[in-house]
Amino acid sequence: MVHSPRFRFCAVCACLLAATGSARGDAGNDEPGWPVFRGNAQATGVASGELPDRLQVLWTFKTEKGWFESTAAIVKDRVFIGSTDGNLYALDVKSGTKQWAFSTELGFTASPSVRDGLVFLGDVDGRFYCVGADDGKEHWRFDSEAEINSSANFYRDKVLFGSQDGTLYCLDAKSGQLAWKYQSEDQIRCFPTIVENRAFVAGCDGALHVIELDRGKEVGRVAIESPTGSTPAVLGDLLFVGTEGSTFFAIDWKTPKIVWQYTAERRQMPFRSSAAVTKDAVIVGSLDKSVHAIEPATGKPLWTFATKGKIEGSPVIVGQRVFAGSADGRLYALAIKTGKEVWQYETGGSLIGSPAVAQGRLILGNDEGTLFCFGGQ
Repeated sequence: MVHSPRFRFCAVCACLLAATGSARGDAGNDEPGWPVFRGNAQATGVASGELPDRLQVLWTFKTEKGWFESTAAIVKDRVFIGSTDGNLYALDVKSGTKQWAFSTELGFTASPSVRDGLVFLGDVDGRFYCVGADDGKEHWRFDSEAEINSSANFYRDKVLFGSQDGTLYCLDAKSGQLAWKYQSEDQIRCFPTIVENRAFVAGCDGALHVIELDRGKEVGRVAIESPTGSTPAVLGDLLFVGTEGSTFFAIDWKTPKIVWQYTAERRQMPFRSSAAVTKDAVIVGSLDKSVHAIEPATGKPLWTFATKGKIEGSPVIVGQRVFAGSADGRLYALAIKTGKEVWQYETGGSLIGSPAVAQGRLILGNDEGTLFCFGGQ
């Protein structure tokens, strides 16, 4: 099977807490750095650290074959990223030097997740791997029934991921033994967002599913009208997710009910990007080539920023800036309050993955097979 570098969508197919932080519960045992897709279990897309005002390229890493749709994980002194060339790479975060590569027959479009010295990642052949973070040696593997685009999240001693076979799998993180599985009506491509003992999965069946994590049982469902592969982001009581139907939703996940819906005023196109969220703004990219900023409580537009290419990757908030990549090959930094461009860099290839930020560095790969590390001198 040939896998296009573009996101191939399904063939079949407001209430904020008084505290500004997300409820974490048993999902909150995050590694320091950027250990999972979107940075944390709640998928907020907000970096805990800062970046220098002036960014420059510190190093690049080039694959001989393949490209990067995967988003990097950054833990301790390592960068972990999967490539469509069939390799999961571990690189030194300071120099970009390859430490090891774990090879498979096909490739990776999902993003790696790291916990307790282990790296978890599924491939396009439906195999989910656990390998050692220090040496890249395989600890175990688990076979799903279809391609895996979903990145893994964690609950207590379990690891969870979705598959195009429509299943959310929950495995013992140490042994790879199946604890339970939840079957939806269509593909699951998103990262399973976790808050307290709940997982949130939006899928190609046009529904947001709320899963109780101890038993693997559905305890809530909200119709979102269209399929999606975007990852839900949670801040307080509100969950944010966009769809292929060009609508972006805010949902009270405790009820669960829709609080508001947002569509672009001019050009309605799918939201394949996952949102970055703070108490002041929800930031999301669209195939309309724009970055949208939305007021979290009301759904009112704050600003839009137009690029020259579709936005499939997801923005990241770092302090008072938001970083977003575009299919035009540029990484943009925008002022979060105004949407004004404050910096950009031309990477020479379409940006499908999302930035990862930790240790004063931003890591992002393009579809020409080049991984960039940005930082200060």
